[in-house]
Amino acid sequence: MRGALRVPALVAAATATAVLVLVVSLRFGGAVDGTVLPGIPSPGVFTVWALPVVRMLADVLGVLTAGLTVTAAFLLPGDGRSVAAHGWLLLRRATHLAVAWAAASTALIVLTVSDVLGMPVTGLSRQAILSFAVSINQGQALLLQAGLAVVVAALTRGGVSRGLAAATAALATLALLPPAFTGHAAGAGNHQVAVTGLALHILAASLWTGGLAGLLLVRRHRRFADTAARYSRLALACFAATAISGAVSAAVRLGGPAAIWESRYGSLVQLKVFALLIVGVAGAAHRRRSLPALRAGSPRGFLRLAAGELVVLGAALGLAVALSRSPAPVPQEPDGPDPLVDLLGFDMPAPLTAARLLGGPLPDMFFLTVVAVGLLAYLAGVRRMRRAGHGWPVGRTICWVAGMLLLAAITGLGLARYAYVLFSVHMVQHMVLSMAVPILLVGGAPVTLALRALRRPADPQVRGAREWLLLILHSRAVRVLSHPLVALGIYVVSLYGLYLGDLLGTLMRYHLGHLAMLVHFVGAGYLLFWVLIGVDPGRRRVHPAMLTVVHFLAMVAHAFFGFVLLQSATVIADGWYTAVHPPWAGSLLDDQRLGASLAWSFGEIPAVIVMLVMVRQWIRADEREQARLDRAADRAERAGLRSAASRD
Repeated sequence: MRGALRVPALVAAATATAVLVLVVSLRFGGAVDGTVLPGIPSPGVFTVWALPVVRMLADVLGVLTAGLTVTAAFLLPGDGRSVAAHGWLLLRRATHLAVAWAAASTALIVLTVSDVLGMPVTGLSRQAILSFAVSINQGQALLLQAGLAVVVAALTRGGVSRGLAAATAALATLALLPPAFTGHAAGAGNHQVAVTGLALHILAASLWTGGLAGLLLVRRHRRFADTAARYSRLALACFAATAISGAVSAAVRLGGPAAIWESRYGSLVQLKVFALLIVGVAGAAHRRRSLPALRAGSPRGFLRLAAGELVVLGAALGLAVALSRSPAPVPQEPDGPDPLVDLLGFDMPAPLTAARLLGGPLPDMFFLTVVAVGLLAYLAGVRRMRRAGHGWPVGRTICWVAGMLLLAAITGLGLARYAYVLFSVHMVQHMVLSMAVPILLVGGAPVTLALRALRRPADPQVRGAREWLLLILHSRAVRVLSHPLVALGIYVVSLYGLYLGDLLGTLMRYHLGHLAMLVHFVGAGYLLFWVLIGVDPGRRRVHPAMLTVVHFLAMVAHAFFGFVLLQSATVIADGWYTAVHPPWAGSLLDDQRLGASLAWSFGEIPAVIVMLVMVRQWIRADEREQARLDRAADRAERAGLRSAASRD
């Protein structure tokens, strides 16, 4: 392959390969059956074939949109505050891809309605399509994806700012995820692992594939070798994430190791694993041979290997879409699916005991990933600091590790299982996530560690993780959020709004809503305690007296919330807790009052700890200020003595 690589033709070849693999896999996996049974409604041959093909085309367009925007924003060197010329061209190409992506997602709504109703597309009414799009989870996800794609298309033409390009890339990446929360995994048991595992799989595979396409489009950039090296690091992380999340998702869908060899679904999984291994070997060859050759001025080997890698990734994408349409060999209940399992993702737990609260784990892939990455990154930063001859307080490391382990425990042990069905246990989870975990994480000073441990890029026009972190810390948004009253308002309003504003039941019904709620608990608590007792840079410098007042107001708001909840005679999230209430538990109102008592009393110990830390910081601040004044007085006295001596 010569230097005149035709990337559009290569992308077309990869897409054609994906379509071919998709068609063959659909036939092999039993997802497409031309048999029409009497009395059973059929959507017609067009819908049967068009639905998976358009699904795959939408995925390809989404992957390319995300890959091109990520390459423009994060992989390519910039031009000051703006993206460079090659980045600008990538954003312009992403405009057309995003528009086509929105159109494909919209077409999927129509085809999905046809498939669900068993009616040809020509027989669908406008009312049926609109009702599906705005009322059914699957339709809402596709409509959201189409809307986000339109916004991405508009942002790609909104300017050349690198910050805007980064926001566009983040939004394009986010737009890949909505269908993951309403597909096969969302209806499977143990969707705490299945749904999040699928979302992580889609995210990693899309950045990997789309980033490679974006990389090939800028192959004539004068710093292409450096850009390829940065992509290689991204690809390695995506390879690991794709392999792990794919294995977890496959395990949930297969139901057991025997199904890998005894089912056609398992055979398709084997082919996908084989494709992953091929691309992994290609990546290793990149790092060992083609990247050094590229730096030496010989790009042919790298381009040839990358082109083959893109085609194999296209085949893997076709297999992935085929698997999403193929029947999985998960054993089915003889009497049909259990509505409670569909709602919770697991069977009704046994009567509550201390052993079951700590045992019977219910791992969530999202929090496991956060904890694993958080621990590894923090410890790697500490190791780098020590290798460089710099110390790092052991107490901070202990705080961070303890906070992460507590986060894993409170979201993955048996307590997480009972938090779904008992308000009192949910309240314990809320209090720990919003108070105990954030206090420990703030004590770890992760931002300070990151700023000291992260290395600056060799190219000053490249923004690495440290540069993006500094931009965020000095942004107007962080300045507003770090105001003590704003942080207090977010903490208090979210507390009262969730339980007194009838939001809890809605969020508990959806895995994504439940996940967002738990993340918000940690985020709101971290923001408040970062403002109150944090040592990281970026927060406002506020007099300790004002911080003490804010802390006191937070304590009062927390205690008053528990009192209001304790006196309430209305069951919060009545619809949800009635549907999942265990037969062995007491009444809903009694359990709610128990939760209110726990909320009212839980904040005492964390509040005292925070107050002690604040007093200690106040004393140290006074000591530093006094020392500064003493030094200034000494300098003034020495200057006065020298002036008097010169006059004499």
